Amino acid sequence: MAQVNVTINGRQFRMACADGEEAHLQLLAKALDERISGLRTQFGEIGDARLTVMAALLIADELSEIGKKVVKLEAELAGLKGTQSSSADNAQSKEAAIAAAFNAMAERIEGLAKKLNQVSGGGVAQG
Repeated sequence: MAQVNVTINGRQFRMACADGEEAHLQLLAKALDERISGLRTQFGEIGDARLTVMAALLIADELSEIGKKVVKLEAELAGLKGTQSSSADNAQSKEAAIAAAFNAMAERIEGLAKKLNQVSGGGVAQG
């Protein structure tokens, strides 16, 4: 377990994190510190606890909105996959119908060639 010192709202905190996550934790702490500083600039000195709670609520709101977008995008993706699947099924059934039509035409041509061969006395080569 790694230990990282971060500064949030002018205060030092020693935090534990998984090995290799130190830089990420420092970035998160920096983002929170910047959010609190921005709120302090916007609202003035209204108390550290209040600024921290406001920052947490703003971040929670953003996370909630992102979650809603993810759900919406997952639903759109599922719909697109369904459309793609039905389009592929449609294409396969059309290909099968075309192949069956070509086979039927080939059989008919062969039948006509045999009849023509019989009528003309064998002068037409069969293939």
